[in-house]
Amino acid sequence: MRPRTAVIPVAGLGTRFLPATKAMPKEMLTVVDKPLIQYAVEEALAAGIERIIFVTGRGKEMLADHFDYVPELEGALRDRKREGMLQQIRALVPTPGCLLFTRQNEPLGLGHAVWCARHLVGNVPFAVLLPDDLVWPGAGEPPVMQQMCDQFEQLQQSMVAIMTVAQKETDKYGILDPAEQAGGTDRLVRAKGLVEKPAPHNAPSRLAIIGRYILAPEIFDLLGQKKTGAGGEVQLTDAMALLMRQHPIYGFRFQGTRFDCGDKVGFQMANLALAMEQKEMRERLLPFLGEQLAFWTAENKGT
Repeated sequence: MRPRTAVIPVAGLGTRFLPATKAMPKEMLTVVDKPLIQYAVEEALAAGIERIIFVTGRGKEMLADHFDYVPELEGALRDRKREGMLQQIRALVPTPGCLLFTRQNEPLGLGHAVWCARHLVGNVPFAVLLPDDLVWPGAGEPPVMQQMCDQFEQLQQSMVAIMTVAQKETDKYGILDPAEQAGGTDRLVRAKGLVEKPAPHNAPSRLAIIGRYILAPEIFDLLGQKKTGAGGEVQLTDAMALLMRQHPIYGFRFQGTRFDCGDKVGFQMANLALAMEQKEMRERLLPFLGEQLAFWTAENKGT
């Protein structure tokens, strides 16, 4: 059995990107030529997900519009004989009924946002994707959620995507306390504990949880207790730590590069890295980047 439902929490205010996000959802910020939310939806669909539940807030109507038909635009493209672009925007529209929307009326944290989707998910394992985490797979690798779903088919246990971070950065992540490798592969690590944003000197490891999860439906009962943790919010990591009393949870070392697009520097890194994937853009960017590097090296020489 593979997860066929995904939850994508998109209710955040995007305060780190103000003023750009004053009137526009942060998930509509573009990396090269696609908004962050589109990368997440495409990744979910590539993994075989059939239903995507957006947990939204006020002012997020633009997200639904992005995945809908726009007759006026399509008509203009057709008249101008831009068939390639026309097919590209029509391909954005998923199968009818694939996208569902529910509201998180109060900003009570990621765990609370996931809990808001409980009635739409039902009693089945489900995926969670955080659009702020753009994960670009390595050469020849499938998207990360597809990697995880393939592994879930064999394991049939909850899992989280993990990556190794610097010791000084553990207080920015949920951290996995590893017990052992599993399944005869170094890509799976069974967890014996999970800690939300531990101080570097208290962190049980440097294995950080990033925004890709496959979870058992029992997590909803635990989130429904609405126990608050770090930041006074309902933390998904805390509920997963309780879920481990019922079911094992595994960390999955994915193939690919994760960009933190909730951070301005990470967002610019994603734009640069994905632009360099396109031959025409790379040919124009490389000379420019060389000039900029030479300029800044000369300007800051000796400082």
